[in-house]
Amino acid sequence: MKLTDRVVVLTGAAHGIGAAMARRMAGEGVRGIIASDLDADAAEALAASLDCPAVAAHADATMRPEVRDLVRLAHDKFGRVDLFCSNAGAAFGTTIHAAEDQWARSWSINVMHHVYAAQAALPGMLARKEGYLMLTVSAAGLLSAPGDAPYTVSKHAAIGLAEWLAVTYRPRGVKVSALCPLGVRTELLTPGIEARHPAAVAIAAAAPLLTPEEVAESAVTGIDREEFLVLPHESVRSRYAAKAADPDGWIDRTIAETAAATGSGR
Repeated sequence: MKLTDRVVVLTGAAHGIGAAMARRMAGEGVRGIIASDLDADAAEALAASLDCPAVAAHADATMRPEVRDLVRLAHDKFGRVDLFCSNAGAAFGTTIHAAEDQWARSWSINVMHHVYAAQAALPGMLARKEGYLMLTVSAAGLLSAPGDAPYTVSKHAAIGLAEWLAVTYRPRGVKVSALCPLGVRTELLTPGIEARHPAAVAIAAAAPLLTPEEVAESAVTGIDREEFLVLPHESVRSRYAAKAADPDGWIDRTIAETAAATGSGR
């Protein structure tokens, strides 16, 4: 899908990958962007800086009514929604013994947020027989994030949701992409690397860290090509193929790589 003259709704837009995506899409000549984030001031600053019509919105992406209101706002301001990028996410760096609220928060933001986005955007897209959903998932949804159980589990669920949406709605004109970066220099990852958290260190060791701008470039290219899996780190493709071909071997290699990166095997 070409982004020229398209209307975009983007959650998690104020920082990191979301802000980079907003700036990159503005450069493609979009008709307008709804830039949504819990950080209202940063969303306002981003919207004001974009080289296209843009409206900032303060919204909690885990609340169905607030996500629905983003679509209504886009219709009020720009007439429709062509592309909904559900980009908000969260990680806690916790194990299977994570607190109940961390499991619940991971599920609500890393899975149900995408569900609410699809529920809100699909009616208008299906009526026009055209539209696009991009879910920011993670390479952890295809592989794993050693040291972070809620993140790994919820991101796997998000991949399953994206697959279901693609199978169900691609025949009706709605394209779906799952954006799956590995390590990215954002506030979601870099503090963990500095603190030597096992999950963050293992991710950083698996492939070179990308900038948010590099991920945004991959996202725009993936939308243009209408690819289901958008993989900013090309090495994820071969790792995912190796996992499918030999799951036990992949698990053993992941254990060894994690131990080497964190020093836990010493």
